[in-house]
Amino acid sequence: MFRRLAAVILSAILLSPGWLSMTGLTLLVGFVPLLWISASYDDTRRSWWRMFGWATLAFVLWNLMTIWWIWFATPVGPAAATLASTTMNMIAFMLFHTVSKKAPKALAYVTLVTAWIATEYWYTVGDFSWPWLVLGNGFSHEIWAVQWYEYTGVFGGTLWVLLANILIFEALRARSARRWIAAACAVALPAAVSLAIWGSWKQPDEGSVAVSIIQPNVDCYDKFHGDTERQERNIIDLLAEVPAGAQFILLPETSVPGHYLEPELSDFYSAGEPGAFWQELTDTLRSSHPGALLIAGANTIRRYPAGAQTETARQDRFGNYYDIFNTSVGLDSAGGTQIYHKGRLVIGVENTPTWVFDVLKFLVIDLGGTLGQIGKGPHGKAFEHNGVKTGPAICYEGLYGDFYGGFVRRGAQFMAIISNDGWWGDTPGYKHLFTISRLRAIEHRRAVARSANTGRSGFISARGDVGETLGWEQRGVITAQVPLNTRLTFYTRYGDYLARISEYVLLLCVLYFVAYRYKRRNHLVK
Repeated sequence: MFRRLAAVILSAILLSPGWLSMTGLTLLVGFVPLLWISASYDDTRRSWWRMFGWATLAFVLWNLMTIWWIWFATPVGPAAATLASTTMNMIAFMLFHTVSKKAPKALAYVTLVTAWIATEYWYTVGDFSWPWLVLGNGFSHEIWAVQWYEYTGVFGGTLWVLLANILIFEALRARSARRWIAAACAVALPAAVSLAIWGSWKQPDEGSVAVSIIQPNVDCYDKFHGDTERQERNIIDLLAEVPAGAQFILLPETSVPGHYLEPELSDFYSAGEPGAFWQELTDTLRSSHPGALLIAGANTIRRYPAGAQTETARQDRFGNYYDIFNTSVGLDSAGGTQIYHKGRLVIGVENTPTWVFDVLKFLVIDLGGTLGQIGKGPHGKAFEHNGVKTGPAICYEGLYGDFYGGFVRRGAQFMAIISNDGWWGDTPGYKHLFTISRLRAIEHRRAVARSANTGRSGFISARGDVGETLGWEQRGVITAQVPLNTRLTFYTRYGDYLARISEYVLLLCVLYFVAYRYKRRNHLVK
Protein backbone atom coordinates (compact mmCIF):
# COMPACT_ATOMS: atom_id res chain seq x y z
CA MET A 1 0.00 0.00 0.00
CA PHE A 2 2.81 2.43 0.82
CA ARG A 3 4.42 1.89 -2.61
CA ARG A 4 1.13 2.55 -4.36
CA LEU A 5 0.50 5.69 -2.32
CA ALA A 6 4.00 6.90 -3.20
CA ALA A 7 3.29 6.16 -6.88
CA VAL A 8 0.06 8.19 -6.74
CA ILE A 9 1.81 11.17 -5.17
CA LEU A 10 4.65 10.91 -7.68
CA SER A 11 2.19 10.84 -10.57
CA ALA A 12 0.40 13.96 -9.31
CA ILE A 13 3.74 15.76 -8.84
CA LEU A 14 4.90 14.85 -12.36
CA LEU A 15 1.64 15.95 -13.96
CA SER A 16 1.53 19.39 -12.32
CA PRO A 17 4.58 21.58 -13.16
CA GLY A 18 3.35 22.73 -16.57
CA TRP A 19 0.52 24.66 -14.88
CA LEU A 20 2.75 26.14 -12.18
CA SER A 21 5.05 28.25 -14.37
CA MET A 22 7.51 25.36 -14.69
CA THR A 23 8.32 22.78 -17.34
CA GLY A 24 5.64 20.59 -18.84
CA LEU A 25 8.09 17.93 -20.00
CA THR A 26 7.44 15.89 -16.84
CA LEU A 27 4.05 15.09 -18.39
CA LEU A 28 5.87 12.62 -20.63
CA VAL A 29 6.34 10.31 -17.61
CA GLY A 30 3.49 11.52 -15.41
CA PHE A 31 1.22 8.53 -16.03
CA VAL A 32 3.90 5.87 -15.62
CA PRO A 33 3.28 5.43 -11.86
CA LEU A 34 -0.46 5.03 -12.46
CA LEU A 35 0.14 2.51 -15.23
CA TRP A 36 2.33 0.55 -12.82
CA ILE A 37 -0.44 0.49 -10.21
CA SER A 38 -2.94 -0.66 -12.83
CA ALA A 39 -0.64 -3.47 -13.98
CA SER A 40 -0.15 -4.65 -10.39
CA TYR A 41 -3.83 -5.57 -9.97
CA ASP A 42 -5.72 -8.58 -11.26
CA ASP A 43 -9.13 -8.61 -12.93
CA THR A 44 -11.28 -9.06 -9.81
CA ARG A 45 -13.97 -6.61 -8.79
CA ARG A 46 -12.16 -5.83 -5.54
CA SER A 47 -9.02 -4.91 -7.48
CA TRP A 48 -11.07 -2.70 -9.81
CA TRP A 49 -12.37 -0.66 -6.90
CA ARG A 50 -8.90 -0.36 -5.40
CA MET A 51 -7.60 0.96 -8.71
CA PHE A 52 -10.56 3.33 -8.81
CA GLY A 53 -9.55 4.72 -5.43
CA TRP A 54 -5.90 5.22 -6.34
CA ALA A 55 -6.70 6.84 -9.69
CA THR A 56 -9.23 9.15 -8.06
CA LEU A 57 -6.67 10.24 -5.47
CA ALA A 58 -4.07 10.88 -8.17
CA PHE A 59 -6.34 13.05 -10.30
CA VAL A 60 -7.73 14.94 -7.30
CA LEU A 61 -4.19 15.73 -6.16
CA TRP A 62 -3.25 16.83 -9.67
CA ASN A 63 -6.23 19.18 -9.78
CA LEU A 64 -5.61 20.62 -6.33
CA MET A 65 -1.92 21.19 -7.06
CA THR A 66 -2.72 23.14 -10.21
CA ILE A 67 -6.00 25.00 -9.54
CA TRP A 68 -5.77 25.76 -5.79
CA TRP A 69 -5.57 29.47 -6.63
CA ILE A 70 -9.30 29.55 -7.52
CA TRP A 71 -9.78 29.57 -3.73
CA PHE A 72 -8.94 33.28 -3.73
CA ALA A 73 -12.10 33.96 -5.75
CA THR A 74 -14.36 31.41 -4.03
CA PRO A 75 -13.70 28.48 -1.67
CA VAL A 76 -16.10 26.22 -3.56
CA GLY A 77 -14.29 26.82 -6.87
CA PRO A 78 -11.45 24.28 -6.52
CA ALA A 79 -13.87 21.61 -5.31
CA ALA A 80 -16.32 22.14 -8.18
CA ALA A 81 -13.60 22.25 -10.83
CA THR A 82 -11.84 19.20 -9.34
CA LEU A 83 -15.04 17.17 -9.26
CA ALA A 84 -15.83 17.88 -12.91
CA SER A 85 -12.27 17.42 -14.19
CA THR A 86 -11.59 14.28 -12.17
CA THR A 87 -14.81 12.71 -13.41
CA MET A 88 -13.65 13.08 -17.01
CA ASN A 89 -10.20 11.72 -16.15
CA MET A 90 -11.71 8.72 -14.39
CA ILE A 91 -13.98 7.81 -17.29
CA ALA A 92 -10.96 7.49 -19.56
CA PHE A 93 -8.55 5.81 -17.15
CA MET A 94 -10.95 3.30 -15.65
CA LEU A 95 -12.20 2.32 -19.09
CA PHE A 96 -8.57 1.59 -19.96
CA HIS A 97 -8.05 -0.36 -16.73
CA THR A 98 -11.16 -2.45 -17.37
CA VAL A 99 -10.18 -3.29 -20.94
CA SER A 100 -6.58 -4.04 -19.93
CA LYS A 101 -7.72 -6.83 -17.60
CA LYS A 102 -10.11 -8.51 -19.98
CA ALA A 103 -8.79 -7.93 -23.52
CA PRO A 104 -5.53 -7.62 -25.47
CA LYS A 105 -3.04 -5.01 -24.28
CA ALA A 106 -3.02 -3.19 -27.62
CA LEU A 107 -6.77 -2.63 -27.43
CA ALA A 108 -6.42 -1.31 -23.88
CA TYR A 109 -3.78 1.24 -24.86
CA VAL A 110 -5.72 2.44 -27.90
CA THR A 111 -8.73 2.79 -25.61
CA LEU A 112 -6.70 4.88 -23.14
CA VAL A 113 -5.46 7.27 -25.82
CA THR A 114 -8.78 7.73 -27.60
CA ALA A 115 -10.88 7.86 -24.42
CA TRP A 116 -8.63 10.48 -22.83
CA ILE A 117 -8.62 12.71 -25.92
CA ALA A 118 -12.36 12.23 -26.43
CA THR A 119 -13.22 13.18 -22.84
CA GLU A 120 -10.96 16.23 -23.04
CA TYR A 121 -12.83 17.19 -26.19
CA TRP A 122 -16.26 16.70 -24.59
CA TYR A 123 -15.16 18.90 -21.74
CA THR A 124 -14.01 21.51 -24.27
CA VAL A 125 -17.15 21.67 -26.42
CA GLY A 126 -19.75 21.23 -23.67
CA ASP A 127 -21.73 24.10 -22.17
CA PHE A 128 -20.18 23.50 -18.75
CA SER A 129 -16.57 23.64 -19.81
CA TRP A 130 -13.30 23.98 -17.89
CA PRO A 131 -10.54 22.76 -20.24
CA TRP A 132 -7.70 24.09 -18.08
CA LEU A 133 -6.06 20.68 -17.64
CA VAL A 134 -6.10 19.52 -21.24
CA LEU A 135 -2.72 17.77 -21.31
CA GLY A 136 -1.54 19.66 -24.39
CA ASN A 137 -1.90 22.94 -22.48
CA GLY A 138 0.91 21.84 -20.19
CA PHE A 139 3.56 22.71 -22.79
CA SER A 140 2.91 26.46 -22.82
CA HIS A 141 6.43 27.05 -21.45
CA GLU A 142 8.03 24.74 -24.04
CA ILE A 143 6.92 26.40 -27.25
CA TRP A 144 10.14 25.18 -28.87
CA ALA A 145 8.89 21.59 -28.42
CA VAL A 146 5.36 21.96 -29.83
CA GLN A 147 5.66 24.05 -32.97
CA TRP A 148 3.74 21.27 -34.76
CA TYR A 149 0.61 22.47 -32.95
CA GLU A 150 -0.04 24.39 -36.17
CA TYR A 151 -0.97 20.96 -37.58
CA THR A 152 -2.53 19.23 -34.56
CA GLY A 153 -3.59 21.79 -31.95
CA VAL A 154 -3.24 20.96 -28.25
CA PHE A 155 -4.80 17.53 -28.71
CA GLY A 156 -1.60 16.64 -30.54
CA GLY A 157 0.18 17.45 -27.29
CA THR A 158 -2.19 15.15 -25.39
CA LEU A 159 -1.45 12.39 -27.91
CA TRP A 160 2.30 12.93 -27.42
CA VAL A 161 1.97 12.70 -23.63
CA LEU A 162 -0.05 9.47 -23.71
CA LEU A 163 2.10 7.68 -26.29
CA ALA A 164 5.32 8.63 -24.49
CA ASN A 165 3.98 7.36 -21.16
CA ILE A 166 2.79 4.07 -22.63
CA LEU A 167 6.05 3.35 -24.43
CA ILE A 168 8.22 4.37 -21.45
CA PHE A 169 6.16 2.16 -19.14
CA GLU A 170 6.45 -0.80 -21.52
CA ALA A 171 10.19 -0.22 -21.81
CA LEU A 172 10.52 -0.29 -18.02
CA ARG A 173 8.58 -3.55 -17.86
CA ALA A 174 10.29 -5.34 -20.73
CA ARG A 175 13.80 -3.92 -20.17
CA SER A 176 14.65 -4.55 -23.83
CA ALA A 177 16.70 -2.34 -26.12
CA ARG A 178 13.96 -2.36 -28.76
CA ARG A 179 11.38 -1.02 -26.33
CA TRP A 180 13.75 1.66 -25.08
CA ILE A 181 14.49 2.78 -28.63
CA ALA A 182 10.75 3.08 -29.28
CA ALA A 183 10.28 5.08 -26.07
CA ALA A 184 13.19 7.38 -26.89
CA CYS A 185 11.79 8.00 -30.36
CA ALA A 186 8.37 8.81 -28.92
CA VAL A 187 9.94 11.49 -26.74
CA ALA A 188 12.64 12.83 -29.05
CA LEU A 189 11.14 12.77 -32.55
CA PRO A 190 8.25 15.21 -31.91
CA ALA A 191 10.66 17.55 -30.13
CA ALA A 192 13.16 17.29 -33.00
CA VAL A 193 10.48 18.01 -35.60
CA SER A 194 9.35 20.99 -33.54
CA LEU A 195 12.88 22.35 -33.26
CA ALA A 196 13.25 22.11 -37.03
CA ILE A 197 10.02 24.07 -37.51
CA TRP A 198 10.97 26.53 -34.78
CA GLY A 199 14.31 27.28 -36.42
CA SER A 200 13.00 27.55 -39.97
CA TRP A 201 9.62 29.25 -39.57
CA LYS A 202 9.57 32.81 -40.85
CA GLN A 203 6.88 35.45 -40.40
CA PRO A 204 5.27 36.17 -43.80
CA ASP A 205 6.16 39.61 -45.10
CA GLU A 206 2.65 41.07 -45.10
CA GLY A 207 3.35 44.27 -43.21
CA SER A 208 2.63 45.24 -39.63
CA VAL A 209 0.52 47.59 -37.54
CA ALA A 210 1.38 49.69 -34.49
CA VAL A 211 -0.54 48.38 -31.50
CA SER A 212 -0.66 49.98 -28.06
CA ILE A 213 -1.71 47.94 -25.01
CA ILE A 214 -3.12 49.72 -21.97
CA GLN A 215 -3.01 48.08 -18.54
CA PRO A 216 -5.15 50.24 -16.17
CA ASN A 217 -4.30 48.25 -13.01
CA VAL A 218 -7.71 48.60 -11.33
CA ASP A 219 -8.42 46.21 -8.46
CA CYS A 220 -10.65 43.45 -9.82
CA TYR A 221 -12.99 43.46 -6.84
CA ASP A 222 -13.26 47.25 -6.59
CA LYS A 223 -13.73 47.54 -10.34
CA PHE A 224 -17.47 46.84 -10.39
CA HIS A 225 -18.29 48.54 -7.11
CA GLY A 226 -15.78 51.38 -6.99
CA ASP A 227 -15.52 54.96 -8.16
CA THR A 228 -16.66 54.98 -11.80
CA GLU A 229 -15.38 58.49 -12.44
CA ARG A 230 -11.91 57.58 -11.15
CA GLN A 231 -11.78 54.58 -13.48
CA GLU A 232 -12.78 56.73 -16.44
CA ARG A 233 -10.13 59.37 -15.61
CA ASN A 234 -7.56 56.59 -15.36
CA ILE A 235 -8.37 55.42 -18.89
CA ILE A 236 -8.25 58.92 -20.35
CA ASP A 237 -4.91 59.61 -18.64
CA LEU A 238 -3.45 56.40 -20.06
CA LEU A 239 -4.75 57.18 -23.54
CA ALA A 240 -2.65 60.35 -23.36
CA GLU A 241 0.44 58.12 -23.06
CA VAL A 242 -0.32 56.22 -26.27
CA PRO A 243 2.06 57.19 -29.11
CA ALA A 244 0.53 59.27 -31.88
CA GLY A 245 1.12 56.63 -34.54
CA ALA A 246 -0.83 53.81 -32.88
CA GLN A 247 -3.28 52.11 -35.25
CA PHE A 248 -4.92 49.84 -32.70
CA ILE A 249 -5.32 50.54 -28.97
CA LEU A 250 -6.38 47.82 -26.55
CA LEU A 251 -8.18 48.19 -23.22
CA PRO A 252 -8.96 45.15 -21.05
CA GLU A 253 -12.15 43.13 -20.69
CA THR A 254 -14.98 45.14 -19.02
CA SER A 255 -12.61 48.10 -18.73
CA VAL A 256 -15.34 50.66 -19.47
CA PRO A 257 -17.46 50.87 -16.31
CA GLY A 258 -21.23 50.74 -16.48
CA HIS A 259 -23.86 49.03 -18.66
CA TYR A 260 -24.74 50.30 -22.12
CA LEU A 261 -27.61 49.69 -24.52
CA GLU A 262 -26.80 48.47 -27.99
CA PRO A 263 -26.34 49.52 -30.67
CA GLU A 264 -25.87 53.20 -29.80
CA LEU A 265 -24.14 52.47 -26.45
CA SER A 266 -26.46 54.73 -24.48
CA ASP A 267 -26.43 54.54 -20.69
CA PHE A 268 -28.77 51.75 -19.54
CA TYR A 269 -29.30 53.20 -16.08
CA SER A 270 -29.99 56.77 -17.19
CA ALA A 271 -33.16 56.28 -19.21
CA GLY A 272 -31.27 55.77 -22.44
CA GLU A 273 -29.23 58.96 -22.27
CA PRO A 274 -26.18 58.99 -24.54
CA GLY A 275 -23.13 57.27 -23.09
CA ALA A 276 -21.10 60.30 -22.08
CA PHE A 277 -17.89 58.35 -21.58
CA TRP A 278 -18.11 56.74 -25.01
CA GLN A 279 -18.45 60.21 -26.47
CA GLU A 280 -15.41 61.33 -24.49
CA LEU A 281 -13.45 58.35 -25.81
CA THR A 282 -14.50 59.26 -29.35
CA ASP A 283 -13.41 62.88 -28.83
CA THR A 284 -10.08 61.74 -27.42
CA LEU A 285 -9.45 59.51 -30.42
CA ARG A 286 -10.43 62.30 -32.81
CA SER A 287 -8.02 64.76 -31.23
CA SER A 288 -5.05 62.53 -30.42
CA HIS A 289 -5.38 59.27 -32.42
CA PRO A 290 -7.58 59.90 -35.46
CA GLY A 291 -6.24 56.86 -37.30
CA ALA A 292 -6.68 54.36 -34.46
CA LEU A 293 -9.30 51.78 -33.55
CA LEU A 294 -9.87 51.48 -29.81
CA ILE A 295 -10.85 47.96 -28.69
CA ALA A 296 -12.35 48.05 -25.21
CA GLY A 297 -14.29 45.62 -23.04
CA ALA A 298 -17.72 46.58 -21.69
CA ASN A 299 -21.00 45.20 -20.40
CA THR A 300 -23.64 45.81 -23.06
CA ILE A 301 -27.37 45.15 -23.13
CA ARG A 302 -29.67 44.17 -25.96
CA ARG A 303 -33.45 44.46 -25.57
CA TYR A 304 -35.94 42.22 -27.37
CA PRO A 305 -39.50 42.78 -28.54
CA ALA A 306 -42.17 40.50 -27.06
CA GLY A 307 -41.77 36.94 -28.29
CA ALA A 308 -38.31 37.47 -29.72
CA GLN A 309 -36.30 36.90 -26.54
CA THR A 310 -33.46 34.37 -26.34
CA GLU A 311 -33.09 31.47 -23.88
CA THR A 312 -30.61 33.53 -21.86
CA ALA A 313 -32.76 36.67 -21.68
CA ARG A 314 -33.75 38.21 -18.34
CA GLN A 315 -36.87 40.16 -17.42
CA ASP A 316 -36.91 43.65 -15.99
CA ARG A 317 -39.54 44.83 -13.52
CA PHE A 318 -41.81 45.86 -16.39
CA GLY A 319 -41.74 42.39 -17.96
CA ASN A 320 -39.44 43.35 -20.83
CA TYR A 321 -36.71 40.95 -21.93
CA TYR A 322 -33.04 41.77 -22.36
CA ASP A 323 -29.62 40.08 -22.50
CA ILE A 324 -26.43 41.25 -20.82
CA PHE A 325 -23.29 40.58 -22.86
CA ASN A 326 -19.59 40.59 -22.09
CA THR A 327 -18.55 42.60 -25.12
CA SER A 328 -15.59 43.77 -27.15
CA VAL A 329 -16.33 47.17 -28.64
CA GLY A 330 -14.32 48.55 -31.54
CA LEU A 331 -14.55 52.38 -31.52
CA ASP A 332 -13.05 54.70 -34.13
CA SER A 333 -12.56 58.47 -34.13
CA ALA A 334 -15.73 59.02 -36.15
CA GLY A 335 -17.80 57.36 -33.47
CA GLY A 336 -18.33 54.19 -35.50
CA THR A 337 -18.62 50.99 -33.47
CA GLN A 338 -18.09 47.29 -34.05
CA ILE A 339 -19.44 44.86 -31.48
CA TYR A 340 -18.46 41.31 -30.59
CA HIS A 341 -20.16 39.28 -27.84
CA LYS A 342 -18.13 36.78 -25.86
CA GLY A 343 -18.87 33.29 -27.16
CA ARG A 344 -17.17 31.00 -24.66
CA LEU A 345 -18.44 31.80 -21.20
CA VAL A 346 -16.86 31.14 -17.81
CA ILE A 347 -18.60 28.28 -16.05
CA GLY A 348 -20.27 29.30 -12.81
CA VAL A 349 -20.01 33.03 -13.52
CA GLU A 350 -21.28 33.86 -16.98
CA ASN A 351 -22.61 30.44 -17.93
CA THR A 352 -25.16 29.65 -15.23
CA PRO A 353 -28.75 28.88 -16.31
CA THR A 354 -31.25 31.03 -14.42
CA TRP A 355 -32.82 28.18 -12.47
CA VAL A 356 -29.38 26.96 -11.37
CA PHE A 357 -28.42 30.47 -10.29
CA ASP A 358 -31.61 30.87 -8.26
CA VAL A 359 -31.31 27.51 -6.49
CA LEU A 360 -27.54 27.27 -6.11
CA LYS A 361 -26.49 30.92 -5.93
CA PHE A 362 -24.27 30.21 -2.93
CA LEU A 363 -22.10 27.94 -5.12
CA VAL A 364 -21.53 30.44 -7.94
CA ILE A 365 -17.91 31.46 -8.40
CA ASP A 366 -17.86 35.22 -7.92
CA LEU A 367 -15.43 36.73 -10.38
CA GLY A 368 -17.08 40.13 -10.35
CA GLY A 369 -19.28 41.82 -12.91
CA THR A 370 -22.58 40.28 -13.91
CA LEU A 371 -23.40 36.96 -12.27
CA GLY A 372 -25.75 34.34 -13.66
CA GLN A 373 -26.40 33.38 -17.28
CA ILE A 374 -25.41 36.13 -19.72
CA GLY A 375 -25.91 36.33 -23.44
CA LYS A 376 -23.66 34.31 -25.70
CA GLY A 377 -22.11 35.33 -29.00
CA PRO A 378 -22.37 32.91 -31.94
CA HIS A 379 -18.73 32.72 -33.07
CA GLY A 380 -15.48 34.61 -33.42
CA LYS A 381 -15.81 37.88 -35.35
CA ALA A 382 -13.05 39.98 -36.85
CA PHE A 383 -12.96 43.77 -36.44
CA GLU A 384 -11.75 45.63 -39.54
CA HIS A 385 -9.98 48.99 -39.53
CA ASN A 386 -8.20 50.63 -42.45
CA GLY A 387 -8.05 47.33 -44.30
CA VAL A 388 -6.61 45.34 -41.37
CA LYS A 389 -8.61 42.71 -39.50
CA THR A 390 -8.07 41.61 -35.90
CA GLY A 391 -9.77 39.03 -33.70
CA PRO A 392 -11.10 40.63 -30.47
CA ALA A 393 -11.08 37.52 -28.28
CA ILE A 394 -12.19 37.91 -24.68
CA CYS A 395 -10.20 36.30 -21.83
CA TYR A 396 -11.49 32.73 -21.34
CA GLU A 397 -11.84 32.25 -25.10
CA GLY A 398 -8.06 31.89 -25.24
CA LEU A 399 -8.47 28.37 -23.82
CA TYR A 400 -10.28 27.09 -26.90
CA GLY A 401 -8.06 26.47 -29.91
CA ASP A 402 -10.76 25.68 -32.47
CA PHE A 403 -13.13 28.43 -31.32
CA TYR A 404 -10.22 30.88 -31.28
CA GLY A 405 -9.52 29.81 -34.86
CA GLY A 406 -12.93 31.16 -35.81
CA PHE A 407 -11.53 34.70 -35.62
CA VAL A 408 -8.75 33.69 -37.99
CA ARG A 409 -11.07 31.90 -40.40
CA ARG A 410 -13.05 35.13 -40.58
CA GLY A 411 -10.00 37.09 -41.63
CA ALA A 412 -8.12 38.13 -38.47
CA GLN A 413 -4.53 39.01 -39.40
CA PHE A 414 -3.47 39.34 -35.76
CA MET A 415 -5.22 38.63 -32.47
CA ALA A 416 -6.22 41.19 -29.82
CA ILE A 417 -7.04 39.40 -26.57
CA ILE A 418 -8.63 41.47 -23.81
CA SER A 419 -8.79 40.01 -20.31
CA ASN A 420 -9.62 40.71 -16.68
CA ASP A 421 -8.01 37.77 -14.88
CA GLY A 422 -6.63 39.12 -11.62
CA TRP A 423 -9.32 37.58 -9.42
CA TRP A 424 -6.91 35.04 -7.99
CA GLY A 425 -4.15 37.41 -6.92
CA ASP A 426 -0.49 36.94 -7.79
CA THR A 427 -0.79 33.18 -8.36
CA PRO A 428 -0.15 30.77 -11.26
CA GLY A 429 -3.71 31.36 -12.54
CA TYR A 430 -3.28 34.56 -14.54
CA LYS A 431 0.28 33.62 -15.48
CA HIS A 432 -0.79 30.38 -17.14
CA LEU A 433 -3.69 32.07 -18.91
CA PHE A 434 -1.14 34.37 -20.51
CA THR A 435 1.20 31.55 -21.54
CA ILE A 436 -1.66 29.54 -23.06
CA SER A 437 -1.95 32.42 -25.54
CA ARG A 438 1.47 31.33 -26.80
CA LEU A 439 -0.05 28.01 -27.88
CA ARG A 440 -2.89 29.81 -29.68
CA ALA A 441 -0.29 31.91 -31.52
CA ILE A 442 1.46 28.76 -32.74
CA GLU A 443 -1.73 26.91 -33.70
CA HIS A 444 -2.91 29.71 -35.98
CA ARG A 445 0.36 31.55 -36.64
CA ARG A 446 -1.10 34.85 -35.59
CA ALA A 447 0.77 37.37 -33.46
CA VAL A 448 -1.06 38.26 -30.25
CA ALA A 449 -1.48 41.57 -28.43
CA ARG A 450 -2.98 40.91 -24.99
CA SER A 451 -4.38 43.56 -22.65
CA ALA A 452 -5.14 42.49 -19.08
CA ASN A 453 -6.50 44.64 -16.28
CA THR A 454 -3.84 44.01 -13.62
CA GLY A 455 -1.38 41.82 -15.51
CA ARG A 456 -0.09 40.13 -17.50
CA SER A 457 -0.30 42.17 -20.68
CA GLY A 458 2.08 41.89 -23.59
CA PHE A 459 2.99 40.87 -27.10
CA ILE A 460 3.46 37.31 -28.41
CA SER A 461 4.86 36.49 -31.83
CA ALA A 462 3.30 33.98 -34.21
CA ARG A 463 6.08 31.59 -33.17
CA GLY A 464 5.05 31.89 -29.53
CA ASP A 465 7.94 34.10 -28.42
CA VAL A 466 7.08 36.66 -25.73
CA GLY A 467 7.91 40.31 -26.41
CA GLU A 468 7.49 43.30 -24.12
CA THR A 469 5.10 42.76 -21.22
CA LEU A 470 3.57 44.51 -18.23
CA GLY A 471 3.62 42.39 -15.08
CA TRP A 472 1.42 42.01 -12.05
CA GLU A 473 -0.11 45.28 -10.78
CA GLN A 474 1.84 47.43 -13.22
CA ARG A 475 0.04 50.40 -14.72
CA GLY A 476 1.09 51.66 -18.09
CA VAL A 477 1.18 51.53 -21.88
CA ILE A 478 3.38 49.45 -24.16
CA THR A 479 3.54 49.71 -27.95
CA ALA A 480 4.97 47.45 -30.64
CA GLN A 481 4.79 46.74 -34.35
CA VAL A 482 2.66 43.61 -34.70
CA PRO A 483 3.22 41.60 -37.91
CA LEU A 484 0.25 40.52 -40.02
CA ASN A 485 -0.55 37.16 -41.59
CA THR A 486 -3.39 35.98 -43.83
CA ARG A 487 -2.30 32.37 -44.33
CA LEU A 488 -4.30 29.60 -42.67
CA THR A 489 -2.56 26.73 -40.88
CA PHE A 490 -3.67 23.12 -41.21
CA TYR A 491 -5.13 23.28 -37.72
CA THR A 492 -6.99 26.52 -38.45
CA ARG A 493 -8.63 24.86 -41.45
CA TYR A 494 -9.60 21.56 -39.82
CA GLY A 495 -9.81 22.37 -36.12
CA ASP A 496 -9.92 19.59 -33.51
CA TYR A 497 -9.91 16.76 -36.04
CA LEU A 498 -7.74 14.58 -33.78
CA ALA A 499 -10.42 14.70 -31.10
CA ARG A 500 -13.21 13.92 -33.56
CA ILE A 501 -11.24 10.97 -34.93
CA SER A 502 -10.66 9.78 -31.36
CA GLU A 503 -14.40 9.70 -30.75
CA TYR A 504 -14.94 7.32 -33.65
CA VAL A 505 -11.96 5.14 -32.79
CA LEU A 506 -13.10 4.96 -29.17
CA LEU A 507 -16.52 3.77 -30.31
CA LEU A 508 -14.85 1.06 -32.39
CA CYS A 509 -12.72 0.05 -29.39
CA VAL A 510 -15.77 -0.30 -27.17
CA LEU A 511 -17.62 -2.34 -29.80
CA TYR A 512 -14.58 -4.57 -30.33
CA PHE A 513 -14.23 -5.07 -26.57
CA VAL A 514 -17.90 -6.09 -26.25
CA ALA A 515 -17.55 -8.53 -29.15
CA TYR A 516 -14.30 -9.91 -27.72
CA ARG A 517 -15.85 -10.51 -24.29
CA TYR A 518 -18.86 -12.19 -25.90
CA LYS A 519 -16.59 -14.55 -27.80
CA ARG A 520 -14.54 -15.28 -24.68
CA ARG A 521 -17.65 -16.21 -22.73
CA ASN A 522 -18.64 -18.56 -25.53
CA HIS A 523 -15.10 -19.96 -25.82
CA LEU A 524 -14.69 -18.66 -29.36
CA VAL A 525 -11.33 -17.02 -28.59
CA LYS A 526 -8.59 -17.76 -26.10
